[in-house]
Amino acid sequence: MKKLMIWAVILLLAGWLGWRLWEAATAQKNGKKNKETGAAPVAVAPVEQKAMPVELRAFGNVEALATVAVKAQVTGLLSKIHIAEGQDVQAGDLLFTIDPRPQQAARQQAEANVARDRALLRNASKESARQKELLQKGLAAEDTYDAARTAAEALTATVQAEEAALTNAQLQLEYCFIHASIGGRTGDLLVREGNLVKANDVHLLTIHQIHPILVRFSVPQQDLPRISQQQAAGPLAVAAYIAGDDRAPERGHLTFIANEVDRATGTITLKGTFPNERPGLYVNVVLTIAQQMEALVVPARAIQTGQQGTYVFVIKADQTADLRLVRVDRTLGTQAIIARGLQAGEQVVTDGHLRLLPGARVTVKKTPDAGPATTP
Repeated sequence: MKKLMIWAVILLLAGWLGWRLWEAATAQKNGKKNKETGAAPVAVAPVEQKAMPVELRAFGNVEALATVAVKAQVTGLLSKIHIAEGQDVQAGDLLFTIDPRPQQAARQQAEANVARDRALLRNASKESARQKELLQKGLAAEDTYDAARTAAEALTATVQAEEAALTNAQLQLEYCFIHASIGGRTGDLLVREGNLVKANDVHLLTIHQIHPILVRFSVPQQDLPRISQQQAAGPLAVAAYIAGDDRAPERGHLTFIANEVDRATGTITLKGTFPNERPGLYVNVVLTIAQQMEALVVPARAIQTGQQGTYVFVIKADQTADLRLVRVDRTLGTQAIIARGLQAGEQVVTDGHLRLLPGARVTVKKTPDAGPATTP
């Protein structure tokens, strides 16, 4: 029984070994046949040398250049609203009217008080002058002149106080007509005609200045020296776009660099100024800090990843593929900037990688390749 089992194992091993030898021979024969009968079709693109931007990408938030919360400065009945929600207004436009009649009455009373006291002052001034003349002629007592002069000076102060009260009454009347202090777009109306509004209470309306507008974003603190150096030489370009939006990005320039680093995140806050956008949006931001001259550029789809790192297949003069390890500095849209491993003018494979091995023969497909980088 034991001998039978041994012979069975020997027969199984012999069968398996024979099958493997036949399989290897067949694979070698087929590989030789494939090598002799055809080459792998691939698409290629040249390694270009050109100027490429050095960019930093971040997420940003659109915020108004200025925001004003409009409040009443006098208490009264809101008699008229002159604008609509979401309307664009200019600085100085009339927004609200508070019933001005109580303030008009207060101004008239102040005007009357000023007129009365001015008349009393004129009479007191004449009396003071008359008593002074009589004193000089010896016909009046000195204390009588002093009393007349004191009365005139007191009325002068009274007139000044009443004039100040008149100015304040006029100001209170002007507060009944609320004007826009900045140009911008109005938000929600929080009151309606007929409401009683109180001085310095809740705000009636918010105005956002959106021409121009700001985009706030943050970058790592290690990028600050490069940004500051380039900003000193001239304004840096900033682009902002909404993810998934096919429209062209909004373009502006960097106008603010925070003077301190956020300790919690290790980032620095920047702001870009743009012609127009809607406050509150979340956008993708691209900050261009420099131009890299004579950069080596290939289509990003030419880059492959293996156990040894990133690599490309380079087509040699004898129409064979050479596996070349490369270091990618960065990608911009559909293009990759190569830091090491390629030379300008070489051809790299952009399609057909799965059929390639080092040394494999290739045939180039006549298909147009991607154009230059398209970055927002």
